Amino acid sequence: MNNFINEDKIFDILEQAQSPSTQRVETIINKSLELKGLDPVESAILLNCEEKVILDRVFETAKQIKDSIYGNRLVLFAPLYLSDRCVNNCLYCGFRRENLRAETRILNVHEIREETRALISQGHKRLLIVAAEDTGVNIDYLQDAIKTVYDTKEGNGGIRRVNINVAPMEVIDFKRLKNTGIGTYQSFQETYHRETYKQMHTSGPKSDYLKRLYACDLAQRAGIDDIGIGALFGLYNFKFEVLALLYHAMHLEKEFGVGPHTISVPRIEPADGSDIASYPPCPVSDSDLKKIIAVLRLAVPYTGIILSTRENAVLRNELIYLGVSQISAGSKTLPGSYSSNKKADGQFSISDERSLSDVIEEIATRGFIPSFCTSCYRTGRTGESFMDLAKPGEIKDFCQPNALLTFEEYLLDYNPKLAGKMKDLISSEISKISDPKVRQIASGKMKSLKQGKRDLYF
Repeated sequence: MNNFINEDKIFDILEQAQSPSTQRVETIINKSLELKGLDPVESAILLNCEEKVILDRVFETAKQIKDSIYGNRLVLFAPLYLSDRCVNNCLYCGFRRENLRAETRILNVHEIREETRALISQGHKRLLIVAAEDTGVNIDYLQDAIKTVYDTKEGNGGIRRVNINVAPMEVIDFKRLKNTGIGTYQSFQETYHRETYKQMHTSGPKSDYLKRLYACDLAQRAGIDDIGIGALFGLYNFKFEVLALLYHAMHLEKEFGVGPHTISVPRIEPADGSDIASYPPCPVSDSDLKKIIAVLRLAVPYTGIILSTRENAVLRNELIYLGVSQISAGSKTLPGSYSSNKKADGQFSISDERSLSDVIEEIATRGFIPSFCTSCYRTGRTGESFMDLAKPGEIKDFCQPNALLTFEEYLLDYNPKLAGKMKDLISSEISKISDPKVRQIASGKMKSLKQGKRDLYF
């Protein structure tokens, strides 16, 4: 396997992109509004901008692009950790093998069912399954876990889509994983800088840089056409990591005709037993993180940008205006902690401890539509079909009405107190649906929800 991340080329681009003219920057920003993306050189120029006036223009453009493609909806999900027993020794992780703790565990079927019930009872419809790498977390176990999640019901609720972040596997096992009905497969390179990667991953299967780098290729070859990539910002220079993410996206486009369905932007947070996590080698400031998100939105306009609860509530409320399209809420990163309500540290420290209902009320009062939509996965709008709609900005014709339907369903079943406050917002958003036929059908589906029907979508 070849390394498609050319480090020397990235360093040269960053060096040559310094001190660009205002005219050059404006040209790049205007180009981004065509929704065709930016190349690494253009992205590097924006990453090197420091003037507030220019950055504000980049930030405004990021929001405009996100709204053009996805509208004002924000997709909500929660991570479900199946295990914290790991064979790897990643220096930044609370689950690393050498971080000796009194107890590690791999959830059994009963425990997975209880965790799922706890999440459903909050109103969640979308989960991201996360599991540490261990021989006990094999494809047989994952198949059983995913089936358990889908089979679990609580009142009117159930999980409609499971996305998954687990260790790379062989194509034959990825095919079995696809057959469980997952949505997106995530694999984060953590850092694309090879020497830093070696320093951070001292032992275990994850220490193989190229195996990690090609995990998404193997998943694609197995037929999983929605892929999520990401970097753990703080391990190495953030500008390098952003360009490497772009080259990874370009590689997937070249090889499979489909870029990443999502890009995640986690920033390193303190983790129990990890000095690296408490004192990251390359700290990323709040302003740096804003720039990362905005530039990624301009450069890869079609992708979903995911923001986790690693960031505090105040900052998250700012970042959702810069191009973020998916956020986790009410997260816990220790296996078994939803049903037991444990406050113990998990894989990393949670900074936004708001409940799902608090997050929903906050973003809705800011004019965003909370969405639990899973219709694309269930109607075949995945991979190339999804991209054909997302790239020209047509996917929001589905996103907006589906977001409103899932929001109304959430209010009816889990938050009737908030429902009264949201009537005007929902009515206003329905009136904004441009297609009269879709608007009429959406209004009809809203009435059906009030009459007790559920899981209605376009």
